[in-house]
Amino acid sequence: MTTIHQVAEAAGVSISTVSYALSGKRPVSEKTRRRIEEAAAALGYMPDAGARMLAGRRTHIFALTEPLRADTHAPTHMAFVLATSIAARRHGYDVLLLTDEQASVGMSRVASSRLVDAILVLDVAPDDARVEIARSIRTPTIFIGLPDDAEGLTCVDIDFEAAGRLAVDRLADAGHTAITLLGQPAVSYRTSNFSRRLRRGVESGAQARDIALETTCSGELATDAGVVRAVVEAALARGDRAFVVHTVTDAHEVLLSVLADHGLRVGHDVSVVSAATAFDTSDLRTPLDTIPLVPSQSCDLAVEIALHRLEDRTSSPRIHLIPPEYHPAGSVRTLADR
Repeated sequence: MTTIHQVAEAAGVSISTVSYALSGKRPVSEKTRRRIEEAAAALGYMPDAGARMLAGRRTHIFALTEPLRADTHAPTHMAFVLATSIAARRHGYDVLLLTDEQASVGMSRVASSRLVDAILVLDVAPDDARVEIARSIRTPTIFIGLPDDAEGLTCVDIDFEAAGRLAVDRLADAGHTAITLLGQPAVSYRTSNFSRRLRRGVESGAQARDIALETTCSGELATDAGVVRAVVEAALARGDRAFVVHTVTDAHEVLLSVLADHGLRVGHDVSVVSAATAFDTSDLRTPLDTIPLVPSQSCDLAVEIALHRLEDRTSSPRIHLIPPEYHPAGSVRTLADR
């Protein structure tokens, strides 16, 4: 690894002059500064994060706090980690991933050490402990998600409540008067806020359109095929022919399997909308109408806001909700099919 001593020797100056030139702490002639920068570039020298912090410069590192718990659905969460990392790298930033289940500990540690320029928060809980830390530190902090108490915070997320209402509206417009919401595993409603918000949207949409609604979970700690099958069988027994699905791939497959067992054609006899879905439903046995959850939408915006906050520390906190989009695939019946 190249040292500052080698840069000084190559540029023919003292170590302190190299330090002053690269940190900007004291003035150095343009000719000398250029010679030092050329030597540093040729030798591949980069000041470490600690040196940049002492000089008051950016570290070009973002912390990404994503607690990995026993109930974490890894594919979905890792999609957000990857999207954030790609967005950060696009702007010349590296990402320090904090995965401790006690997420507030790691967040406090990086904020006090000044190791990172900003903190990005994933997997936001309804009563997230990281909220109070964000309010108490100077490090710009962006939540990719929305806690119950978002006062004074900057948050970015898809508008899950609007997504729930949009799903109900499409089914109501198709003439359905009863809907079953096949939701996340029960633990998700205790530890995460996105599932609660989508359910609230479905509930408010059903009330506004005078729709009979049954809300269900797809298991306790993880999606359970037996639970999903029982939920769908019960819905069909009630005469429900419309489903909003907000859970993982396996539950979609079970739903479609049960419908096929009953000889019901999706898009004709029964309607299905997959809401806030992070995977490609075109790979299912029957393509479904979706309101997709696209990690890059919220992650790109969060990184851009973080960079803006570094330039303008006086910018006011605000909530950025991304409007949902409806992608039809023929899984909702038309009025002509009634």
